[in-house]
Amino acid sequence: MNKWLKHIGVAIALLFSVSVFAHDAPKVGDTNEVNGQIWSQLKAGEDGYTTSKSEFHGQAINTYDLRVLELRSDILAPAMMAALFGMIIIFVLFIKVNGISKLHGGFSGKLVYRWSKFDVSIHWLGAIPCLLLILTGLTLLAGRFFFQPYIGEGLWAGLVNGAKQIHDIMAIPFMIGWALMTVLWAKNQMPKMYDLKWMMVVGGYINFGPFKGKHPDAGFANAGEKLWFWAFAVFGLVVSASGMLLLFPNLFEPSRTLSLVALILHSIGAIIITAFSIVHIFMATVMSEGGMECMVSGYCDETWASQHHNLWFDEIKENGTLKYKD
Repeated sequence: MNKWLKHIGVAIALLFSVSVFAHDAPKVGDTNEVNGQIWSQLKAGEDGYTTSKSEFHGQAINTYDLRVLELRSDILAPAMMAALFGMIIIFVLFIKVNGISKLHGGFSGKLVYRWSKFDVSIHWLGAIPCLLLILTGLTLLAGRFFFQPYIGEGLWAGLVNGAKQIHDIMAIPFMIGWALMTVLWAKNQMPKMYDLKWMMVVGGYINFGPFKGKHPDAGFANAGEKLWFWAFAVFGLVVSASGMLLLFPNLFEPSRTLSLVALILHSIGAIIITAFSIVHIFMATVMSEGGMECMVSGYCDETWASQHHNLWFDEIKENGTLKYKD
């Protein structure tokens, strides 16, 4: 009898325990309701608690327009590809149809002083990192949409990691070169009235129709070079400022929204600089016969100076600052 009473007592105790746990356990509907309230509070910007003391770390969820991300993938990535490869294709076709701008009468053999060794140095200080930033930036911005689908995961991982490292390292010398060129060269890049005439005949680089044989006036810098300089100055500032926020987040501690805006501005600035850089490179190396010598030795051929920068050449002859290479 005592044995049966013991079994019955254990059964009653188990039933009582189950009923208590069932009563105290939160219902599925209640849990969803609590989670929904927490989610709503977070979306509304409710601050949470964290051991971090950073200004923004108490905000668990950042609210912003997700179309910004679509802007990067659907517009900016293809635009970067077009700025680089599109401009290259356009220039190759243009040169094939139009030809290059040759020196009338050929090279004179006399080299005129144009740039100091310091000017040449800061040009390459900005130019070499700029080229590397363009190529690595293209990988980081557009690589996963245009390159990754066609290469292996291992190769892609190595490529994007290498691009990120080079991009971060080259950012500093680029910003130094950009700052020096902007400050030191601005005085020769001020617009003049004769720049409008230069634009109207495309600088005399067209070899057919009414533009053929035209050689408009130009000072130390022609209108095209001035346009490139100010684009580089303005958008170089955009790229540098946004790049500093992205490169040193622990120093500036930007919000996630500001970081996203900086990324978009960085991409837009890079696209514009890329397009102008391709034009600049083609004009200096291929399109203008004798033009590349200026940023190699700092000197230019006398015929090139009189043909492409006649006002500057006349000025240095008149004021006695004309110097030839020994």
